[in-house]
Amino acid sequence: MAPNRRRNDHTEGVSRTRGRSTPWLVTAVGGDAIAYRDAFVALFVAVIASLVAGITLATTTDTLEELPGLLLLVPAALAVKGNIFGALGSRLGTSIHTGVFQLSPRLDSVVGQNTAAALILSLVVSVELALLAKGVAIVFNVSPTMSTVDFITVSAVGGAIASVVVLGITLVMASGSVRFGWDLDNVVAPLVTATGDVITLPALVWAAALTGRGGISGSIAVVVSIVSIIGVGWSLRTDHTILRTVMRESLPILTVAGILDLIAGITIEKRLEDFIEFPVLLILLPGFLGTAGALGGVLSSRLATKVHLGLVRPGALPRGQAGSDIVMIFTLCIPIFAVAGVVAEFGGLITGQASPGLWQMTAVAVLGGLLASLAVVVVSFYSTVVAIRFGLDPDTYGIPMVTSSLDCVGAFTLILALVAVGVA
Repeated sequence: MAPNRRRNDHTEGVSRTRGRSTPWLVTAVGGDAIAYRDAFVALFVAVIASLVAGITLATTTDTLEELPGLLLLVPAALAVKGNIFGALGSRLGTSIHTGVFQLSPRLDSVVGQNTAAALILSLVVSVELALLAKGVAIVFNVSPTMSTVDFITVSAVGGAIASVVVLGITLVMASGSVRFGWDLDNVVAPLVTATGDVITLPALVWAAALTGRGGISGSIAVVVSIVSIIGVGWSLRTDHTILRTVMRESLPILTVAGILDLIAGITIEKRLEDFIEFPVLLILLPGFLGTAGALGGVLSSRLATKVHLGLVRPGALPRGQAGSDIVMIFTLCIPIFAVAGVVAEFGGLITGQASPGLWQMTAVAVLGGLLASLAVVVVSFYSTVVAIRFGLDPDTYGIPMVTSSLDCVGAFTLILALVAVGVA
């Protein structure tokens, strides 16, 4: 009964909200005040949680200098968790809305096949990102850098640790969505992104301690590479339809997404001196990129669900409920990016990191966030449209494309904001 009840609540969100809110508030939040509240709370929690990731990054500047190329990998390593497990949450959210969700560990169940696909993808993409990171570093003349073996060790070990934790939290949220009537579309992207950031960065730093030890890192690199190859081969040939489909559709888009994230890493690596001069900017970085990706994830998830339910029809321009969701994203971006700037400044104060000042940090976050939000809307809407046009699942394609595109765009808009405000 819970999935059907929640589906009715979701599809009737506009009428419910209008019955409880004043017209100006309904217009301001895109027609669904309840969805706005849920998304804002999730984004707020995500920004606060990102403080842990930011402080970890800001206090490891020695490691960043000792292991050149590690910062190149950071945006991609962070994003891969949001890409894979955010998409998992979006698919589970759709299964809840359509009434087919049932929490079960069986591999032949919807949850079991989606979980297996997420874990295999996490390992495979981590190895793939390591190889791409080394290649991109060579192409863009980012030197010196870690060895290929060290890249694989850091990416795979750090990714594996984070994957187990993020998977558990995603499944808990899905179960809670059924039990407590949450709309998973509004909360899964921000909370999965934040969890991924909080867990992945310390995991990468821990994994970095294994580098430089030829025997250990070499053995790890060989083992995870072999396991990932076996995992891909089995998952693409299995009789489990959902698992096979998710793998087949996800691998290409996650590869493209990884390249975009590595471009974001290059943008930041090239400005490493500015970030080291004001380490508080490193505290802001995970929260800023995560917030941009989470906003895109919220919009992408809501559009995908409404497409599945027949409430939104893909077209050249957003209309109806799609337009309302876009308005909601813009009304969320200013307050939440302002919070990101304030939280980063607070993190700098408690850890003694140099900062250009509260007003400058807030201005950088809000200006860069506004620019990134324009990309949020464009990428989220049209990635959904393209997926539908080609008969693909927008749940699988939407979030990876959105979050990675916004990591890339977000890195550029953050640098532009730093220059515009006079910090860099």
